[in-house]
Amino acid sequence: MKSVVAQASFVAALMFYLGAMYTTSFYGYFHLTLNTLNFGFSGLVLQSLHLLRREVLVVAVIVLVAAGVPWPRVGSRFAEQGDSDGSSPLRTAAARLHLMVVGVGLVLLMISPAIAPYGWVAPLTVAAGLLLGQCRHTTSDRRAGLRHKALPFFAAAVFLFWALTQITWQLGERDAKERARDVTRWTGVLILSTHRLALPQDSLVTEDLGAPFHPRYRYTGLRLLLERDGRYYVVSRDWKPRRDPLYVIRESDDIWVALTSGTQPRGT
Repeated sequence: MKSVVAQASFVAALMFYLGAMYTTSFYGYFHLTLNTLNFGFSGLVLQSLHLLRREVLVVAVIVLVAAGVPWPRVGSRFAEQGDSDGSSPLRTAAARLHLMVVGVGLVLLMISPAIAPYGWVAPLTVAAGLLLGQCRHTTSDRRAGLRHKALPFFAAAVFLFWALTQITWQLGERDAKERARDVTRWTGVLILSTHRLALPQDSLVTEDLGAPFHPRYRYTGLRLLLERDGRYYVVSRDWKPRRDPLYVIRESDDIWVALTSGTQPRGT
């Protein structure tokens, strides 16, 4: 039971971290910080589900294969054909290759700006090489202590964590750019206010309904990015990431917010 609880806690902490990284990257594209959104622990854990993508699954498969691959053991028919120290040919080949794999990973790290979209491949390659290096330890190798086993595993875990962090950040930024590509299709926002709001007049429609109406002012032409705790994070229909601000509208007794459908493509 203690082992299950410990593993579940580790998985939850990892999902929380990855969810925080993804949320920071995604909403940072819209000029928002993680602290202003107030997602909470469970909210960030759910945000990590956005990472069920090809890149993350590649890292997960490599980790699982490295951890669970059935390397032949001493005394098996493969080991009998191996070296005199009891290691199998498969283990010996992997041990001889690990320095080459680590070297390739280090080269990729040095040229990572040139392979920016796939920069996560560099730390992943280093981690794979470090894990392959553990295949040299057999039952006759008495050196497999802290320096020869625990430290390489720890270093491999650090590089795997680095690769996963890079993938998460890139996915968040990529998803944000994809969403911002067509702002007009987002959920529309209609605001009714008893007083004038400091919103740009050239990018939305402002109507003064007259004194008999309450609320008097109506604003249309906004699009909804996110709603959190009565706060509506909205942008104009022609929003540009490097040029235009994002507005936060807080619902109150003087301000009413209604949601409408955005501009839909023909045939839907």
